Amino acid sequence: MTAVRQWDCFDTMESDVRTMVADHRWTALALPARAQAIALRTLTTPDGGRWLFGARARWYRQDPADGLWYLAAPPADPGFRAAARVAHATSMIPMNLVPAGPDFAADRGSVQGFVGPDVPPEITERVRELVIAQRGRHREDFPLTGPFTGLFAGEVASPVAAIWGTLMWCAYAPAFDGNEVLLSMFGEFLARPLPGDDWVRWLPAVALDDLVALYGERVRAGHPEAGLRLVALMADTADAVRADRRFRPRADALLAMVEPVLRRTGPDPSVAHHGDDAVRRAWLSRCPAHVTLPDSSPAEHFQHVVYDLVQALGFLVPKGADPRAVAASLLAADLTASAPRAADALYPWLDPELRHILHVVLIDPSHPLRGCWPRSGELPYALHPPDRASAAALLGAAYATGLAWCRLSGTTVPDRGFATASALVRCLAYERDDPVPGISGAFPRHF
Repeated sequence: MTAVRQWDCFDTMESDVRTMVADHRWTALALPARAQAIALRTLTTPDGGRWLFGARARWYRQDPADGLWYLAAPPADPGFRAAARVAHATSMIPMNLVPAGPDFAADRGSVQGFVGPDVPPEITERVRELVIAQRGRHREDFPLTGPFTGLFAGEVASPVAAIWGTLMWCAYAPAFDGNEVLLSMFGEFLARPLPGDDWVRWLPAVALDDLVALYGERVRAGHPEAGLRLVALMADTADAVRADRRFRPRADALLAMVEPVLRRTGPDPSVAHHGDDAVRRAWLSRCPAHVTLPDSSPAEHFQHVVYDLVQALGFLVPKGADPRAVAASLLAADLTASAPRAADALYPWLDPELRHILHVVLIDPSHPLRGCWPRSGELPYALHPPDRASAAALLGAAYATGLAWCRLSGTTVPDRGFATASALVRCLAYERDDPVPGISGAFPRHF
């Protein structure tokens, strides 16, 4: 006898809102009319909360205690979801929660790290060509700036840094397999080993400020064409990697930001004389509205990567676990291992439920959710993802969350990664690399 699938109010409402926003008439509606349409599709749940599917194609929860709306990954329990009902709210919702239209159609990319699935050879070869073409550049013509000065060897010029910086900025979660070709091609240029261990290179994110500084320095030094050449390299690199969904959203954002520079239609050369911060503001003003960046809003970015972390734990639902509670527990594990006091800077940006779970897990050594924590460098077996793609997604989301809370709290990123992401490496360490086209079989990893 075929089992009857339980009705899911959240799925139904999400599908309804997606269909409504995809209609070509949506963007022609006045903002108050759009807000009313979303408000009429608000859900209520047995705990007194209200939920809506809104801006950026994400769920938001109104807490019954304070009446505020919070970005919050939806509940996972099938019974809880089925018990939700349409509220048919008459009160208006905050305008920033109303879908604009393009934000629903945007590709969110992939949250996978670069451990497990390799960067495709066609991408690495395009990047290699860009890197090779920069050999022989002189540092006096292209000086390094900021963090790049300590990363690269003394004779390396800024075009190489521009390519590297673009790769790291565009990556959703720059945790790379130590055998990844995209990293190894930079070996001859590096001044010191990359942070990490035998299996993974845990790389800090490059800030947009660092890319801007390469360009701004050349303009202020009286060499605007050299600055333009660096921006062109950033664009070429972003274009090369955008075919990989782990790079695509931010690669597209960077291309949108620098296009006026390349077309010589933007005010960037004159703006650069007012300082790098002025250029940074100009670039960010061109960033597509649906892209959340730590460079423009570290708190909002943190909220979104926590949402991603909850979604990456979705494989736990059939086991009866709550991905939201497990995500809060794993965040507590990372904080405890790296920077316990950083939690105070994070609480204001979590929805009340996650905030409470994080707090009680941090202060109570006997809390049951501490059973989710890594032990001896390994995750509990029950938390092992079912396949390589799921493991890479959870590793990427966990590492991106770590980078986000470090930035938000002013914490230095640990050289050997965060407890959760590091433990996930054990789920991928003995996977074989992706096959190389034209060669049978796959290569074992070498370290």
